[in-house]
Amino acid sequence: MRGMNVTPQRLAEVGDFLDRVTRWATRREDVTGLLLVGSYARGAARPDSDVDLVLLTTDPAHYFADTWAGELALGDAVRTRAWGPVTERRYALPSGLEIEFGIGTPDWARTDPVDPGTRRVVADGARVLHDPGGVLAALLAHCRP
Repeated sequence: MRGMNVTPQRLAEVGDFLDRVTRWATRREDVTGLLLVGSYARGAARPDSDVDLVLLTTDPAHYFADTWAGELALGDAVRTRAWGPVTERRYALPSGLEIEFGIGTPDWARTDPVDPGTRRVVADGARVLHDPGGVLAALLAHCRP
Protein backbone atom coordinates (compact mmCIF):
# COMPACT_ATOMS: atom_id res chain seq x y z
CA MET A 1 0.00 0.00 0.00
CA ARG A 2 1.81 3.09 -1.20
CA GLY A 3 0.58 6.64 -1.01
CA MET A 4 1.40 9.98 -2.52
CA ASN A 5 2.83 12.19 0.25
CA VAL A 6 1.00 10.18 2.89
CA THR A 7 3.12 10.04 6.03
CA PRO A 8 4.59 6.71 7.08
CA GLN A 9 2.60 7.05 10.31
CA ARG A 10 -0.69 7.38 8.41
CA LEU A 11 0.18 4.43 6.16
CA ALA A 12 0.97 2.36 9.27
CA GLU A 13 -2.31 3.45 10.90
CA VAL A 14 -4.27 2.45 7.80
CA GLY A 15 -2.43 -0.88 7.58
CA ASP A 16 -3.12 -1.62 11.25
CA PHE A 17 -6.79 -0.70 10.82
CA LEU A 18 -7.17 -2.90 7.74
CA ASP A 19 -5.59 -5.82 9.61
CA ARG A 20 -7.95 -5.25 12.56
CA VAL A 21 -11.12 -4.95 10.46
CA THR A 22 -10.16 -8.00 8.39
CA ARG A 23 -9.63 -10.13 11.52
CA TRP A 24 -12.95 -8.84 12.88
CA ALA A 25 -14.77 -9.72 9.63
CA THR A 26 -13.44 -13.28 9.66
CA ARG A 27 -15.07 -13.82 13.07
CA ARG A 28 -18.52 -12.63 11.90
CA GLU A 29 -20.73 -15.28 10.34
CA ASP A 30 -22.99 -12.64 8.78
CA VAL A 31 -20.12 -10.90 6.92
CA THR A 32 -19.95 -12.36 3.42
CA GLY A 33 -17.39 -9.92 2.05
CA LEU A 34 -15.08 -7.04 2.86
CA LEU A 35 -13.59 -5.01 0.03
CA LEU A 36 -11.13 -2.11 0.18
CA VAL A 37 -11.98 0.37 -2.59
CA GLY A 38 -10.88 3.81 -3.68
CA SER A 39 -7.54 5.55 -3.33
CA TYR A 40 -5.99 3.21 -0.76
CA ALA A 41 -6.95 0.19 -2.86
CA ARG A 42 -5.28 1.59 -5.96
CA GLY A 43 -2.22 2.96 -4.12
CA ALA A 44 -3.02 6.61 -4.82
CA ALA A 45 -3.97 7.89 -1.36
CA ARG A 46 -3.32 11.51 -0.44
CA PRO A 47 -2.93 12.94 3.08
CA ASP A 48 -6.66 13.81 3.13
CA SER A 49 -7.86 10.45 1.76
CA ASP A 50 -10.33 8.39 3.70
CA VAL A 51 -10.40 4.60 3.88
CA ASP A 52 -13.30 3.23 1.82
CA LEU A 53 -14.66 -0.24 2.50
CA VAL A 54 -17.60 -2.23 1.20
CA LEU A 55 -19.03 -4.53 3.88
CA LEU A 56 -21.37 -7.20 2.57
CA THR A 57 -23.57 -8.87 5.15
CA THR A 58 -26.68 -10.99 5.46
CA ASP A 59 -27.83 -8.62 8.28
CA PRO A 60 -27.28 -5.01 7.11
CA ALA A 61 -29.72 -3.57 9.67
CA HIS A 62 -27.32 -4.62 12.44
CA TYR A 63 -24.76 -2.15 11.07
CA PHE A 64 -27.10 0.85 11.09
CA ALA A 65 -26.63 1.06 14.86
CA ASP A 66 -23.21 1.72 16.38
CA THR A 67 -22.84 -1.34 18.65
CA TRP A 68 -20.52 -3.09 16.17
CA ALA A 69 -18.44 0.07 15.74
CA GLY A 70 -17.28 -0.27 19.35
CA GLU A 71 -15.70 -3.63 18.50
CA LEU A 72 -13.48 -1.79 15.99
CA ALA A 73 -12.92 1.33 18.15
CA LEU A 74 -14.49 3.52 15.46
CA GLY A 75 -16.11 6.03 17.79
CA ASP A 76 -19.32 7.70 16.73
CA ALA A 77 -20.68 7.80 13.21
CA VAL A 78 -20.32 11.22 11.60
CA ARG A 79 -22.59 10.48 8.65
CA THR A 80 -25.12 7.96 7.40
CA ARG A 81 -26.33 8.17 3.81
CA ALA A 82 -28.06 5.78 1.42
CA TRP A 83 -26.38 5.23 -1.95
CA GLY A 84 -28.64 2.86 -3.86
CA PRO A 85 -27.87 -0.71 -2.80
CA VAL A 86 -25.46 0.33 0.00
CA THR A 87 -25.74 2.59 3.02
CA GLU A 88 -22.71 4.68 3.95
CA ARG A 89 -21.61 4.76 7.59
CA ARG A 90 -18.70 7.20 8.03
CA TYR A 91 -16.56 7.36 11.17
CA ALA A 92 -13.75 9.72 12.19
CA LEU A 93 -11.00 8.17 14.29
CA PRO A 94 -9.33 10.30 17.00
CA SER A 95 -6.32 10.77 14.67
CA GLY A 96 -8.60 12.42 12.08
CA LEU A 97 -8.55 9.44 9.72
CA GLU A 98 -12.01 8.89 8.28
CA ILE A 99 -13.33 5.40 7.63
CA GLU A 100 -16.29 4.91 5.30
CA PHE A 101 -18.20 1.65 5.22
CA GLY A 102 -20.61 1.03 2.36
CA ILE A 103 -22.91 -1.58 3.94
CA GLY A 104 -24.96 -3.83 1.72
CA THR A 105 -26.14 -7.35 1.06
CA PRO A 106 -24.25 -9.94 -0.99
CA ASP A 107 -26.50 -8.95 -3.93
CA TRP A 108 -24.24 -5.89 -4.36
CA ALA A 109 -21.62 -8.24 -5.81
CA ARG A 110 -23.87 -10.09 -8.26
CA THR A 111 -22.45 -10.41 -11.74
CA ASP A 112 -25.55 -11.14 -13.83
CA PRO A 113 -25.77 -8.27 -14.50
CA VAL A 114 -23.24 -6.11 -12.63
CA ASP A 115 -24.87 -2.93 -11.34
CA PRO A 116 -23.30 0.09 -13.12
CA GLY A 117 -22.49 1.77 -9.79
CA THR A 118 -20.85 -1.38 -8.49
CA ARG A 119 -18.81 -1.63 -11.69
CA ARG A 120 -17.60 1.98 -11.27
CA VAL A 121 -16.55 1.35 -7.65
CA VAL A 122 -14.65 -1.83 -8.55
CA ALA A 123 -13.04 -0.35 -11.67
CA ASP A 124 -11.77 2.61 -9.62
CA GLY A 125 -9.66 0.29 -7.47
CA ALA A 126 -10.56 -2.67 -5.30
CA ARG A 127 -8.72 -5.12 -3.09
CA VAL A 128 -10.43 -8.10 -1.47
CA LEU A 129 -9.88 -8.32 2.30
CA HIS A 130 -12.37 -11.06 3.23
CA ASP A 131 -14.27 -13.25 0.79
CA PRO A 132 -15.21 -16.64 2.27
CA GLY A 133 -17.61 -17.54 -0.54
CA GLY A 134 -15.62 -16.08 -3.44
CA VAL A 135 -18.34 -13.59 -4.47
CA LEU A 136 -15.94 -10.64 -4.47
CA ALA A 137 -13.26 -12.50 -6.43
CA ALA A 138 -15.90 -13.36 -9.05
CA LEU A 139 -17.04 -9.72 -9.18
CA LEU A 140 -13.49 -8.42 -9.65
CA ALA A 141 -12.77 -11.02 -12.34
CA HIS A 142 -15.98 -9.98 -14.12
CA CYS A 143 -15.25 -6.24 -13.94
CA ARG A 144 -11.57 -6.22 -14.82
CA PRO A 145 -10.35 -6.55 -18.42
